[in-house]
Amino acid sequence: MALASSINGVDLINMWQHGRQFCPIHPLVNFRNLKIRRFERVIRAESQMTNPRPIVVKPEIDFNNPAWKKKFQEDFVKRFNLPHLRDVLDIQPRPTTFSLKSRGTLDVGNGAAREDWNGFVSDDDRALLKVIKFASPTSAGAESIDPDCSWVEQWVHRAGPRKQIYYEPREVKAAIVTCGGLCPGLNDVIRQIVLTLEKYGVKNIVGIPYGFRGFSDEGLSEVPLSRQVVQNINLTGGSFLGVSRGGPSTSDIVDNIQAKRIDMLFVLGGDGTHAGALAIHNECRMRKLKVSIVCVPKTIDNDILLMDKTFGFDTAVEEAQRAINSAYIEARSAYHGIGLVKLMGRSSGFIAMHASLSSGQIDICLIPEAPFKLEGPNGVLVHLEYLLKTKGNAVICVAEGAGQEYLKKSNITDASGNVVLSDIGVHVQQQIKRHFKDVGIPADVKYIDPTYMIRACRANASDAILCTVLGQNAVHGAFAGFSGITTGICNTHFVYFPVTEVIASTREIAAISKFRIPSVLLQVNGNNLSPRKPIYQGRKSFKGITRKDSTEQNSELRR
Repeated sequence: MALASSINGVDLINMWQHGRQFCPIHPLVNFRNLKIRRFERVIRAESQMTNPRPIVVKPEIDFNNPAWKKKFQEDFVKRFNLPHLRDVLDIQPRPTTFSLKSRGTLDVGNGAAREDWNGFVSDDDRALLKVIKFASPTSAGAESIDPDCSWVEQWVHRAGPRKQIYYEPREVKAAIVTCGGLCPGLNDVIRQIVLTLEKYGVKNIVGIPYGFRGFSDEGLSEVPLSRQVVQNINLTGGSFLGVSRGGPSTSDIVDNIQAKRIDMLFVLGGDGTHAGALAIHNECRMRKLKVSIVCVPKTIDNDILLMDKTFGFDTAVEEAQRAINSAYIEARSAYHGIGLVKLMGRSSGFIAMHASLSSGQIDICLIPEAPFKLEGPNGVLVHLEYLLKTKGNAVICVAEGAGQEYLKKSNITDASGNVVLSDIGVHVQQQIKRHFKDVGIPADVKYIDPTYMIRACRANASDAILCTVLGQNAVHGAFAGFSGITTGICNTHFVYFPVTEVIASTREIAAISKFRIPSVLLQVNGNNLSPRKPIYQGRKSFKGITRKDSTEQNSELRR
């Protein structure tokens, strides 16, 4: 009997290494391990703020059952159904106060409202989560639910303003909090949330200073927000409200929410912050409070599950170019120069990968998803020798979470519960110097770590637009009565997800089929940097990205 967890429609990460097969060419993940990974993240995040709640293991699917597809879709609909205030409260909607036609004619001349403006989103509107139908598991980047790659429609809720709302805007007190680390675009989101709330007619808007800490620290007061206050905050980086990690217990936060009479809480943060917001949402539901908890995903790592990208990522990649260009100039200008750049990316190497591909100057890119070897005939150090002999210089980009197996593990955690990583950039730098000293080849190594410069800069145009729409949709979601949700972009459409689904696991490069790297980038001197079986036959996995010199690239590229 062929069985697989119903969650595999959402997360198909590192399937080969977990080792379960339906057929010789179609390995699928051992979902027991995936569930452990998924719920470890939830428990770890909740343990900082509340007592862990019981975990319900989702049922498995029997693919021998002719009705499996229908059952899968029913389970998917249940999991992606958006939590609503109506679930625990007996409340009635009222017509919305939001209209983009406020400067135009709102009636037809006799006092009757116009009905021809189609600016609202129906609660029944959906967007497809997956848009590619794979014909075979051997297709490049194939990602499927069953061994036959059956097409199964998976619909998620479309974001946007509704005709009916569940709050009286004049009575609403809305609060905004920014948690975790800095990220380009935080001020853009804050600004747009405030402007959209005022568009609905909300007058009482406050900011919670320094993350969840602002709910408990008596020395921190609410920050009144209005159009006049936030009008120009998007012109600078950082967070107008300040950030911090960790915070008080969930119970204390909800007590504070009640005491402050907050009706809407907009939480800007990453997956750990999302898990904390989910705990707050659950506590509010348990107390039957009319409070909407709505998240906006914030991480330059771009590692939030199910979303095309998160705000701050484009800016981070663009800013990383400055460091890479500097490293390239240093390496090119020195005799046997080696430029080494460390970028952010604890568990996902999106910044390092995109920055490397877009720069065109990176010879070796090391990411957390791709095990690599420093020593040995196919190792990084030997390839550096080859690059110095053939090019005269080399540039390496490494993500902060890469190669942690080579470093002494730390039991120290930050306020968010994340393990403090050892510095892989310094380690690689030292190993390069040691190796070339041992082999008697001069090498001039220049190390650049632009981490905090990248986080603190102002959002670029692309991220500013994304922040604008995310901020608007967060407010629309709260007024629509949803809670325990986050807003994001999926297949170019703006949607709402239940927070429970986006914190299921970390989004990784190996699971994203649309990022297909040319095969020449996966090789070092004709050999894989770290040979590893692909997820499907015929698919290249990202196991140590390198770039050969231009002569070899021209002869080997086949695309």
